[in-house]
Amino acid sequence: MAEAISASLRQTIAERAQGVCAYCRSPEAYATERFSIEHIRPRALGGLTVADNLALACQGCNGHKSIKTVAVDPETNEAIALFHPRQPIWREHFSWSEDGLRIEGLTPAGRATIALLQMNRLSLINLRRALVAIHVHPPHDSA
Repeated sequence: MAEAISASLRQTIAERAQGVCAYCRSPEAYATERFSIEHIRPRALGGLTVADNLALACQGCNGHKSIKTVAVDPETNEAIALFHPRQPIWREHFSWSEDGLRIEGLTPAGRATIALLQMNRLSLINLRRALVAIHVHPPHDSA
């Protein structure tokens, strides 16, 4: 049986993430569904339910990632470990397109993560377009 994530641990993870998905940086405040607390190293692969192994993730990113920890870098076709949201800094692996609508990969891990999690899916581009229009995107910590 899966170990439950306590309300206090969920709150800690959400506050640490400042209300945005650890992967695509979408704000939970504008989502149609509550974000998940996702295991970076999946429980199925021995990941623990501890703060250092948990991240706030939108339903799309969480669903595409599932239990995967490796993906193919579309530039090199090599298998690479996915971006780990608790270790590196987001902006070292990703940047925003000039119009703020697309996430661009700066590293093999960034490119592989974008591809696997489909971080530029149409629904996210549409959300980003609306958020740019009301001047709340891109998030200040990932500019």
